[in-house]
Amino acid sequence: MKELRIRVLAGVFVVAGILSWAGARLWNSLGTLPSVPVAAPIVLALIAVVLAATALSIRARLKAQRERQADAKGVDPLMAARAVVFGQASALVAALVAGMYGGTGVFLLESLDIPARRDQAIYAGFSVLAGIGVIAAAIFLERVCKLPEDDDTNGPGTAPVA
Repeated sequence: MKELRIRVLAGVFVVAGILSWAGARLWNSLGTLPSVPVAAPIVLALIAVVLAATALSIRARLKAQRERQADAKGVDPLMAARAVVFGQASALVAALVAGMYGGTGVFLLESLDIPARRDQAIYAGFSVLAGIGVIAAAIFLERVCKLPEDDDTNGPGTAPVA
């Protein structure tokens, strides 16, 4: 399994942002711009919390296993691989969604004097921040699940568990 690359996530974010900004300009010229849902940053933040909690749980279990504690539960490699895949998928989707809301938010910055547009720009900004939180949690989860021997054998392009 390949490691997440920050460049890929940044590229997805930038391309989605540019397309979203252009789409918002076009949509606004044809009529009214669709709104940014209030739930968008909330859902992204919940995903970030789930990813971070999973990473912390796996890290604690691995630490207990390394210290050979009597009641330590092992970490199933398949479960760790599934967690990494969930994290990678979440990071890619979060980069796309954060880019879309970022582009829309940049477009909305032109009309902050209108209260409804100002609120939409705030929701879009929080969505971008929550998307970055998802990406950070996914990268943390990936690092937690990385096998220790990968550091010595594969060099700079090491891969997580799988």
